[in-house]
Amino acid sequence: MSVSEEIKRLHELHQAGALSDEEFAAAKAKLLDKEASSGISNDITRLRRSNTDRWLGGVCGGLGQLTGVESWIWRLLFVLFVITFGFGLAIYILLWIFVPEEN
Repeated sequence: MSVSEEIKRLHELHQAGALSDEEFAAAKAKLLDKEASSGISNDITRLRRSNTDRWLGGVCGGLGQLTGVESWIWRLLFVLFVITFGFGLAIYILLWIFVPEEN
């Protein structure tokens, strides 16, 4: 169930009198806090360069482990960005510098 559906359900319970104003506000705040803390930021902090699936720096192997997409697809995307736009190499180098290696 999505957050909006859960808030709608809480609102219906509040309207029916099953929840007081304070209970509704607390439940809504808890839902919104939970949603805010479990977003993409947790995935970004889990990003690590791979020690096993690497050609250069392990960036594509790490992205593959994090996203579930094969690492060769990430490599192909970086090469396409280098050929077409020219900034793929800069992104790869920045990720190589700033993303820590896995333990």
